Amino acid sequence: MNRHSKNIADYYDQTLNHYQKWWKLNQSLAVHYGLWDEDTRNFQEALVNTNRFMMELADIQPHERILDAGCGVGGSAFYLAKQRNAKVSGITLSEKQFEYARQKNEELELSHLVDFGLEDYTNTSFPDHTFDTIWAIESLTSAVNKKNFAKEAFRVLKPGGKLVIADYFRNDNNKKDPNNWMKKWEDCWSLADIIHEKPYLKIFQNEGFQLIKNVNVTNNIAPSSKIMYRSYLMGAIPSIIYNTFHNTSRYAKTHYLSGKYQYKALKEGLWNYKVLLFAKKQNKN
Repeated sequence: MNRHSKNIADYYDQTLNHYQKWWKLNQSLAVHYGLWDEDTRNFQEALVNTNRFMMELADIQPHERILDAGCGVGGSAFYLAKQRNAKVSGITLSEKQFEYARQKNEELELSHLVDFGLEDYTNTSFPDHTFDTIWAIESLTSAVNKKNFAKEAFRVLKPGGKLVIADYFRNDNNKKDPNNWMKKWEDCWSLADIIHEKPYLKIFQNEGFQLIKNVNVTNNIAPSSKIMYRSYLMGAIPSIIYNTFHNTSRYAKTHYLSGKYQYKALKEGLWNYKVLLFAKKQNKN
């Protein structure tokens, strides 16, 4: 495991208990932003909406073979298994996420459809042409070299297979960020540099993918961003006091600040949130 991959694993290992408290992880099984619409009543529904929106955008069919690349604690894998009877393999770098997902899989009695592994999504153990769909929800933001992921995705997808991604993008590389909100947010979550959409899309197109759909859902995740900011406001003083008297781990120590940084960056128009759907071409040419 390289240094950046270890940082990613450390981040999720060190902050799992935070997500259990603030994200109600035992109920939501999600560590991503939720999508809100006029019918959404609460944050838990918004988190489910993200899974449903991606599933419907990708037109995932019953019994598909799916790779959840950066699966977190398995919530999306369980959702797809229940909604589409899909056979899902979820992979993560975090040992704590892996154990959490594995135990939840046993509780839900979905082991006949869902399995989990400790793997790097840029270099997996799966044979060529294994999957109908690859699902990556807010996980590619951690990849320094997205080209490596695109290559691996092309390899393990069946011809004509789909790749559905939910991700963060910079709005304008030239837009000023005097407070360094973006960099501070990236450091808190062990993210790679959040890049503009154009070079991002070019990486996948160069590796043999055709862009099918590109949906901007920034307004739909804005309430989730605000909830994170409120969590920061409520958690700041307790976190500071706790850190003063305890030897807190690197990411756990500053995690509460991420709620502020991502919200301030969003309010200043520095980033947006999009869901992308690609199809694997028959060949890369």
